[in-house]
Amino acid sequence: MLIIAGYLEVDPEQRDAFITAHEDLLRRGRQAPGCLDLAITPDPLNRDRIYNFERWESREQLEEWRAVANAPNTEIAIKDANVMEYSVADMRPPFG
Repeated sequence: MLIIAGYLEVDPEQRDAFITAHEDLLRRGRQAPGCLDLAITPDPLNRDRIYNFERWESREQLEEWRAVANAPNTEIAIKDANVMEYSVADMRPPFG
């Protein structure tokens, strides 16, 4: 399993437009084979921060999705980004 997680920073006045522009991509991505979760969400405390979270069954399925994802060109400048990919070897419920 792969997890891609982190944040992007954009101008606070453009944050909601950036998120809205990705709604179709999210809708399609969540239906893609191997997609376990996909989200682009606003930070409730930091107006210029957007969180990116993806969970995929395999690298192959992620790469197949990326080949057809066709992300929107928002022309919104990304001021900073910290998004990383994590390979998961084990998983268990966090509580209990």
